[in-house]
Amino acid sequence: MDNPPKVGQNILKIRSRKKLTLNALSERSGISKGMLSQIESEKANPTVATVWKIARGLNVSLNDVLEESAEEQKLFSVNPAGNENNTIETTENGVTIHILSPMSMVEDLEMYYCTFEPHSKLSSEPHYEGTTEFLTIIKGTVKVYTDRDSAELKKGEFIMYRCDVNHTIENASGQTAIVHMVVRYAVRT
Repeated sequence: MDNPPKVGQNILKIRSRKKLTLNALSERSGISKGMLSQIESEKANPTVATVWKIARGLNVSLNDVLEESAEEQKLFSVNPAGNENNTIETTENGVTIHILSPMSMVEDLEMYYCTFEPHSKLSSEPHYEGTTEFLTIIKGTVKVYTDRDSAELKKGEFIMYRCDVNHTIENASGQTAIVHMVVRYAVRT
């Protein structure tokens, strides 16, 4: 990306297409009408958290607000290893999550490489309705459970499940487990 995205213009286009007033978007997003007006006219530079709130208020993905249009998306894009602008690594409760996909894909199709230390787990609240997670077990064993189902998986196995309910991935063993995770968000209108 040579130039920063025209976030304000994109918000205005989406809001107009959805026939929402500034007042309506303000109520939905929790962002003041005045701030929304400044953002749309490119007079204010919003934080990522503000853009996220606006995207939720518009009921679109963060990617929709950041991208110019679907036609301009690249069909061939490399996310170099170690590119700090596109990847984040976080460790919490013995689980290290390395985000493989670029930030432009957030809330569309996200890919992760997760390392679970012995006796660790990753619990998540429901994602958007219709969101699906796909796991491939690279090493070790993990147990996946949702509000409705559960399964124990070992190296080489694959699972897909709706994650618009509470869900957990747990390594109950004494060995490290590694999982490749893909999260596919449902198309929201």
